[in-house]
Amino acid sequence: MPPARKRPRAYDPTKIRTAVLTQYAAVRQAVASLTDEQFARPTRLGDWTVRELAAHLTMALAAVVRALDAPAPAKAEVTLQNWAFQTSAAADQVDDDVRGIVAAHPDLDALFARPLDRLTAELPGIPATRVVPMRFGGMALGDFMVTRTVELIVHTDDLNAAVPGLDVPYDRQALAACTRLLADTLALKAPGGAVEFRVPPYAVVQCVEGPRHTRGTPPNVVETDPLTWIRLATGRATWAAERDAARVLASGERADLAALLPLMS
Repeated sequence: MPPARKRPRAYDPTKIRTAVLTQYAAVRQAVASLTDEQFARPTRLGDWTVRELAAHLTMALAAVVRALDAPAPAKAEVTLQNWAFQTSAAADQVDDDVRGIVAAHPDLDALFARPLDRLTAELPGIPATRVVPMRFGGMALGDFMVTRTVELIVHTDDLNAAVPGLDVPYDRQALAACTRLLADTLALKAPGGAVEFRVPPYAVVQCVEGPRHTRGTPPNVVETDPLTWIRLATGRATWAAERDAARVLASGERADLAALLPLMS
């Protein structure tokens, strides 16, 4: 069993920057290929159509541009350890922002291009330790970029679900960072060492109060694949359905994580 994580997980800022820009560029290319009929398709995000979802995806990097243009906060109040727990508080504002974007910017490709072009040129010269403002307070730029992997991977999956056959690829580094951040969030929500939670090949964490197992095969094990985990963590899928479909394998009396999910929605 892996040791309990005592320090926040470290991410390579160069790899994260490249992953975010690569995933965003892949989404932009896919959105540029959509027809009006496809833009009008429903999504699994309430009453958003694909057009609203695409507009929201432009915000993943537009938020970074706004943060860099604003005065730097005195300190980082938001960390990767508490970011996910705050996101639901912004849901209504995000919805308003998205509808404003759709109304004001019919040319979504131009909207995708602006932050991508600028950040591709500027980000390599900006320290990851720089504190920037975001919705919930100051945050280190490097950490903020990690949160962009969650925004992009989760909503790329929403886009693929809404438009059959679109098949936007998932950048491996972005998928790994998203998976790890959400796995670490689970361990923070349910601290302990009774359950070994595995998302191969990207993450293994301990969680849930109870007897800690240190040798041999853990008595409580949960294992799933990255996309299933991301859907569970963000409320796109349910524990019961994914377990029934054998996309979640759980063994042991403490291995039922249904009450802990979703982590963010």
